[in-house]
Amino acid sequence: MTFNKGSLILIDYTAKVKDSDEVFDTTIEENAKKHSIHEQNVKYQPKLVSIGEVSYPVLKGLDEALAKTSVGDKLTIEVTPDKGFGERDAGKVRMIPIRKLGDDAEKVSVGDTIEVDNKRGIIRFIGSGRVQVDYNHRYAGKTIIFDVNVIKSLESPSEKIDSILKNRLPVEDTKISFDLKDKEVSIIIPEEILRADGLQIMKHFIQLDVFKFVPTLEKINFVETHINKKTQEKKPEPKEAAPEQKTA
Repeated sequence: MTFNKGSLILIDYTAKVKDSDEVFDTTIEENAKKHSIHEQNVKYQPKLVSIGEVSYPVLKGLDEALAKTSVGDKLTIEVTPDKGFGERDAGKVRMIPIRKLGDDAEKVSVGDTIEVDNKRGIIRFIGSGRVQVDYNHRYAGKTIIFDVNVIKSLESPSEKIDSILKNRLPVEDTKISFDLKDKEVSIIIPEEILRADGLQIMKHFIQLDVFKFVPTLEKINFVETHINKKTQEKKPEPKEAAPEQKTA
């Protein structure tokens, strides 16, 4: 059974560059450590993908291939540049004076990613007071190989909400909690992100996604519980009364 447009699925994958075998992305922590690309703050878990949609997108070539798969499929997918990170554009390679990098001029080296004029690029050459910056995607012009395991198709409202929250909230999965009743869901915001700078943005995208993929819902509540820390401080336990002395 293949997937329709808008289907929500979970996949595990490892991605590498075809011509160099460089592994640069994976959902599997063990593989990340094996290929020395492990990042401490990355949440390694199956990737949520919405087939043919922009909500949880993947490269076009990967999306098209996934639409023809079924749950349980394990396959290798080859994505060419035209359906991947794009072809290389020589016009996106610029020479700029190194002084334009300001205080970072003495710190950068070939291969570093920098931001100049609000655009991110990769340093390809440094010399004669100039820096060559490549604004193409790092993997532009490269064919990418994906080793994919199609784990699950999310069908029920509960499954969809659970995966959306795990994707959107930067906390351990065990701290994800919600209460779904008929056409209403109450989502508990974990205490450690109550003061996070991006919390309002997280809530905005959560409600957009939940209403989109669970259209039968009519209401979403975000539940925030703030505890008065002072009242939670441990109070000294009362001393036990001395045993009553008996008289003869």
